[in-house]
Amino acid sequence: MSRRAAVRRPPRGHWLVLLLVLLVVAVALLFEGWTTHQVDAARAKPPCTRPIPRTADDGKPLLRFGPEGVTTAAMPPGTAALTFDGGPDPVWTPRLLDLLRRHHAQATFFVYGKDAAEHPELMGRILREGHEIGSYTYSGGDLGVASPLRARLELSLTQTALAGTAGIETTLLRLPHTTAADTLCGPEWPAAKRAADQGYLVVASDHKDRKPWRGVVTQHSQTDLGYHEAQDLLRDHRVKRFTTISGGLGRASFNAEVPVVREVEGQGLVWTQQLGHAFLAVMVWALTLTGVLGVLRMLLFAVFARLHVRRLHRFRPGAPRLREVREPVTVLVPAYNEEAGIASTVYSLLASTYPHFQIIVVDDGSTDATADIAESIADPRVTVIRQPNGGKPSALNTGLAYARHDIVVMVDADTIFEPEALARLVQPLAHPAVGAVSGNTKVGNRRRLLGKWQHLEYVLGFNLDRRMFEVLECMPTVPGAIGAFRRDALMGVGGVSDETLAEDTDLTMALWRAGWRVVYEESAVAWTEVPTSIRQLWRQRYRWCYGTLQSMWKHRRAVTELGPAGRFGRRVAVYVTLFQIVLPLCAPVVDLFALFGAVFRDPVEAALVWFGFLSVQLVTAAYALRLDRERLRVLWALPLQQLVYRQLMYLVVIHSVTTALLGTRLKWHSMKRAGTADPYLVEAPPPSPPPPPEEERPTLQGSRT
Repeated sequence: MSRRAAVRRPPRGHWLVLLLVLLVVAVALLFEGWTTHQVDAARAKPPCTRPIPRTADDGKPLLRFGPEGVTTAAMPPGTAALTFDGGPDPVWTPRLLDLLRRHHAQATFFVYGKDAAEHPELMGRILREGHEIGSYTYSGGDLGVASPLRARLELSLTQTALAGTAGIETTLLRLPHTTAADTLCGPEWPAAKRAADQGYLVVASDHKDRKPWRGVVTQHSQTDLGYHEAQDLLRDHRVKRFTTISGGLGRASFNAEVPVVREVEGQGLVWTQQLGHAFLAVMVWALTLTGVLGVLRMLLFAVFARLHVRRLHRFRPGAPRLREVREPVTVLVPAYNEEAGIASTVYSLLASTYPHFQIIVVDDGSTDATADIAESIADPRVTVIRQPNGGKPSALNTGLAYARHDIVVMVDADTIFEPEALARLVQPLAHPAVGAVSGNTKVGNRRRLLGKWQHLEYVLGFNLDRRMFEVLECMPTVPGAIGAFRRDALMGVGGVSDETLAEDTDLTMALWRAGWRVVYEESAVAWTEVPTSIRQLWRQRYRWCYGTLQSMWKHRRAVTELGPAGRFGRRVAVYVTLFQIVLPLCAPVVDLFALFGAVFRDPVEAALVWFGFLSVQLVTAAYALRLDRERLRVLWALPLQQLVYRQLMYLVVIHSVTTALLGTRLKWHSMKRAGTADPYLVEAPPPSPPPPPEEERPTLQGSRT
C-alpha cells in the first residue's frame, strides 16, 4: 500500500454516536442519582420553625386550599379510610391486597412513582380490586426542602408513571415525611399549598388517639409493620366501614382515566426507567469486572515476568545443547523520508559488536535526502537500494531479495541499536524451533510528558506483554523496530504481506501458523523515536490498532487449528479481545460511571478504589522498570497517564473498531521525525573490514516443529 495513495477518509459520524451514547449514559446516571437522592437530594425533613395556620389545625386530615383559605374535612363516624404509603412493594403489597379482599375492604394506596413504574402489574391489580391510588411523589422527596425543579418533577413524573402503569391520573397527594396535619409545619405548608394550586387534595392522617369508630383516615406503610397494623384494625368490629378517601367522602373517585397519548408517554417513562435500572446493574458488574480484570492483568504481568526471567537460560549461549550464534546477518532498514535519523540508525548498527553483518537500506521513494545521506556513509557493509514508493512491506521484500545471509534482522529507520543488541538479538535462533525473535524497544525521546507516558507504556505494557506472551507461547508481534528472523521462515510464508497496516503483526501470526516459535529477547535493546504530538500519536496508534484488527481477522482460522498454531490463535484471540478491544470499548462508559460515583455517591470510596488500583499499577510498573533496568523516578507520571493518556488510547481503539466495522480503508501516515531517538550520541565508527567470502561463511540450519 502506498503511503501517499488516495483512499477514502475514515468515518467521522461515529464520534457523534459515541457522544450520543455517553450523553444517554450520563442522563441515565443522573436520573438514577436523582431518584435515589444522590443528585439534588431532598430526603431529610428539617425541624419545624413555625406551626400550620390555626384554621387548619383542627385535627381533620383532608386539606383543600382555596381563594378564601384552607378548609378541612374528615371521614364520617364509623368510617375508616385505610391508606397505605410507599411502594408498591413486590412482597407486602400483594399480602395487603389479599388481606383487604378477605375483609371485603377498600383502601387508598399512596405510591412512589418510581416504584409504580417498576411494578406495573401491582398497579393494575390495585385498580382491578376496587382500590384508589394517590401520589406519594416520585422518589419520596421532601417537597418542603426540594428545589423548585425537583418539586415539579416529583409530582409530574408520578402522574406520568401512573398513566403508563395504570392508565390514570390522581388528584390525591400525601407529602412524604408527614402524618397528621400539624406535621405540615415549617416549609411543608407552602409546599402543600403549591401542590393544592395544581389541583391536589392534600391528605394527612388522624392523630393516633382518635378512635376509629368516630371516622378516621388511617396511615400505614407497605411493610411488615403496616401489614400487622392494618390487620389489627380490620378486626375492630366497632368500625362499620373500611373504604377509600373518595368512598368516605361520598363522591366520585379521585382517579381519572388519561388519554392514549399520556399512556404512551407513561410507557416511555416506564421503559426508560427499566432500561436505566438494567443498564446500571450491568454497569456495576462491568465496573467490578473491569477492576478485577485490571488488577488480574497487572498480577499476571508480574507472575509471568518472573517466570520469564527464570526460563531465560533456555535460549542463552552456553545453555545445554545450544551454541552461540555467530553466523552472518543481513540487516534490512526500510526508509521513507527519514533524513533526520537515518544516519544515526546506520551508524549505531555499524557500531555493533557482532562480527559479520550486511546492512541494506531500502529507500522507498523518499522525497527528502534519506538515500543521499545513507549513500554518503562510506562503509562496505552498507548497501543502499532505491525504489519507487511502494510501502514498507514492499521495501522489506526488496531487501529480502538482496539479502545474502540466512538470518535477517529488520530495523525501523528511526531506531538506534545498542552495541550489543544485534549479537544478543540473534542468539535465541540457536534453537531450531525458533523462527523469529522480538527485541526490547525503548523510548529515546522521553524528556517531555508525552514521551514519559509512552516510555511507561513501552515498559509496563509492551515489554511485560511480550514476557507473558513468550511464556504462554503466543507472541503476536515482532515489532518493526527490532526483530530477527530466519530467512527461510520468511520466504516460507511468502515474505512480508501488504494486506494489513500492521505488517509486523501479520508476519508474526503467519510464522506461528507455519509452525515456528516466536520469542522475546529483553537484553537486545534498541531505542526508538516516539510521536511528540497528540496528532502524531493518534495517527500512529490508530494505524497499529486498525492493523492488528486486520491481522486478527486475516488469521482468524488459527483459533480452530491444531497444535502450536491453534494454541497461539486461541490465547491471542482471548487476550486481545478482552484486554485490547472489549475493555477499551467499555472504558468510557465505566469511567463515566466511576466519575458519577466520585461526584454524587461516595467520593471517599471512589478515591480509595482508584488509589488502590493505582497502587497495584505503581508496584507492577516499578517491577517492570527494574526488569528493564530503568530508573524509577519516572513513576511520578503514571497517575497523570491514567487520567489522560489512557483515555486517549481507549478512543483510538473505539475509532479503529468503528473503522473496521464500517469497512473503511485507512491510509498510511508517516510520522515526521526529529532525529531524537538516540539516547546517546552515535558517532560514525571507523570502517570495518569486509566480511569473509561467501564460501567461508557458516550457515545457520533450522527446522520447524
